[in-house]
Amino acid sequence: MKSKRLNPFQVLRDQLAIMSFYERFEQVVALVLSAVIAVIIMVSLFQLISIVFTLLVLDAFNPLDHKVFQSVFGMIMTLLIAMEFKHSIVRVALRRDSIIQVKTVVLIAVIALSRKFVILDSDASPQR
Repeated sequence: MKSKRLNPFQVLRDQLAIMSFYERFEQVVALVLSAVIAVIIMVSLFQLISIVFTLLVLDAFNPLDHKVFQSVFGMIMTLLIAMEFKHSIVRVALRRDSIIQVKTVVLIAVIALSRKFVILDSDASPQR
């Protein structure tokens, strides 16, 4: 017996047929946001690679230097935040979740706080 494969376009067409106007609008917004964030991630990744490559070539990259460590890992964690944010939007667009889940928002917030602590300058005096 042959297994019947589903055409992804047919599945999408069937889903669109049962969606309300607002649900279709929501899908389009989620897909556009996902594309914009993907472009931002790609540009940021290219800049991160070029910065790290420049630091390595110029022998200025010293992982033991606190400022360099903060800068590089701050950029990496910013990319992780953007990727997790995009992932949460894609889940909504693929109709796996009807809304962005609280655990996803908490995960993004924890990553953002972790990034803040990594790039926190302990030598800076508090401003009054």
